[in-house]
Amino acid sequence: MANKPGIIHRIVTGSWNLVDQARRSLVNILFLIIIYVIIKSIFFADTASIPIGSALLIEPAGYIVEELDYVDPVDEILNEMSDQDNIEPQTLLKDLLTAIDKGRQDSRITSLVLNLGNLYGAAPSKLQDLAQAIQTFKTSGKPVYAFSEFYNQSQYYLAAQADEVYMDNLGTLFIEGYGRYKTYFKGALDKLGVNFHIFKVGTYKSAVEPFIRNNMSDAAKEANLHYLGDLWQSYTTDVAQARELKAEDINRYSNELLTNLSVPTTEPSSLAVDASLIDGLKSRIEMTTYLIEQIGSNHAGDDYKKMKHSEYLEIIKPTPLLTESKTDKVAIIVAKGTIHNGSQKPGAIGGQSTAKLIRTARLDDSVKALVLRVDSPGGSAYASEIIRREVLRTIAAGKPVVASMGSYAASGGYWISASADEIWASPTTITGAIGVFGMLPTFEKPLNQIGIYRDGVGTTKLTGAFDAGKPLRDDVGKAIQSSIENYYDRFITIVAEGRNMSKEDVNKVAQGRVWSGKAAQEIGLVDHLGGIQQAIDSAANKAGLVSFETKYIEQKLTESEQFIKQIFNSSIISPLRSSDKSEATAQFMMISPAVLMLNQISDSYKQLSLMNDPLNTYAHCLCTVN
Repeated sequence: MANKPGIIHRIVTGSWNLVDQARRSLVNILFLIIIYVIIKSIFFADTASIPIGSALLIEPAGYIVEELDYVDPVDEILNEMSDQDNIEPQTLLKDLLTAIDKGRQDSRITSLVLNLGNLYGAAPSKLQDLAQAIQTFKTSGKPVYAFSEFYNQSQYYLAAQADEVYMDNLGTLFIEGYGRYKTYFKGALDKLGVNFHIFKVGTYKSAVEPFIRNNMSDAAKEANLHYLGDLWQSYTTDVAQARELKAEDINRYSNELLTNLSVPTTEPSSLAVDASLIDGLKSRIEMTTYLIEQIGSNHAGDDYKKMKHSEYLEIIKPTPLLTESKTDKVAIIVAKGTIHNGSQKPGAIGGQSTAKLIRTARLDDSVKALVLRVDSPGGSAYASEIIRREVLRTIAAGKPVVASMGSYAASGGYWISASADEIWASPTTITGAIGVFGMLPTFEKPLNQIGIYRDGVGTTKLTGAFDAGKPLRDDVGKAIQSSIENYYDRFITIVAEGRNMSKEDVNKVAQGRVWSGKAAQEIGLVDHLGGIQQAIDSAANKAGLVSFETKYIEQKLTESEQFIKQIFNSSIISPLRSSDKSEATAQFMMISPAVLMLNQISDSYKQLSLMNDPLNTYAHCLCTVN
């Protein structure tokens, strides 16, 4: 008789069988869901329509971006179908702009409703683009309504463009102004014994300061206040104009808010009404009732007649053609995020992957001009140069290239823009930061303190020169600094050639200093102020096009990724998703201070850990605005 298996063998075998059965069950369930969706979409799918007299509901979630960050489709599905929300929501700027513009021209759409409670924030340039779209919508004579229980600064900028602005009577309107605050690590690095060797060129190249200081330098404060002042002036001027107020009124409200809130009898919501920043106070239920009176009710009678912008875009999008139109095209390529070496997923810029997109436009006979939409604070200097070389090849092929700067086009973001035929920026674009730095940490002190030492021999002077466990040699430091200076000289040469300036003039406005788009135009770093549509029109004009189409050239998902997303984005499967997520509004990011601080430190570490330039040379401004 065979020996009976031991208890450990039986436990392991039983556990594995349980896991295997669970895996098989999950796969079978997913398979049945997919079959159900396919059959229902073929035989029972309803044709969506836009009811006459509907309001177009603009309800952005999370942050407004130029390009969505890549999320694995399976992770996205699991997130949607669970009670957890681990993926930070994002809304495409071009989707909002398209929906508003199409709604303006659509006779079935009679009004615009801005529900802004789920909007975390947006950079100033994106807010200006949306404000312009809303103002253009109003020229149709259709009313615009705005509502949120609370308003943060970004939410209110958009709400101010509406004909009528409402807030909950328990809400508060926060207009804080713009600031730039960073986390500084020098004290901690000193205690740990880590030597951060910094190599840089530029008086204002403050990106390295967190590793060599415990506070912001006077030079950095000077430069930061200059461009932040430009951004704040734009904000107060735009809001005041929309509300028929003065910029001083916006400043007064912000500066006096804490004092006014210190009075025990003060109702925060009444401060916004008294300052004429909002038109009235309504709860969500009261707002719904009011909109039913103004717009009309849905079939059930429990809500106003509306069409969400995402659903609206699905209905009005053109039917895909089996063959692409041969009409001349202006291609648009979005370069969004930090610039890394190699290939990157959407939401980040890869030297190779972004260059490949530009090369696709260059080799496409139907593409006659290219708009490079840059929304980047920079990154790898080497990767930036790879992208710029492809821009030059496109120009050499006879296709004009126009750079359109979004929220950021600084350091490496400016590097890849500098050689374009023309540069457009928003007045609130953060640009410039023409400077280069390198960082090399060594860990000999903490290692030595616990009795660990590095030693050995090599065949050349270069062998072991970059060993992070040993002190940095003087000759290595001198060589790195010389390399950084050469890169800086190359950077200002590129700018001088692209902008038809002398190197001396470029150097005066470079030095790593950050400028607003408005100031950048004044000093010659930008040609024109305007949004992406103006850049597209200019590119078409340069190519001699009278009639043309626009074409976004983007990184494509794999066939399996596309299939999964199409299946689970289907409205047929929506009942299977976790419900009411959209009702859990962000409301000006009520995050605990402890979590907020940890997030800030984590972001700083993440930026450092992702730096992968082969020469450890970076053109990055680290210039986020709070």
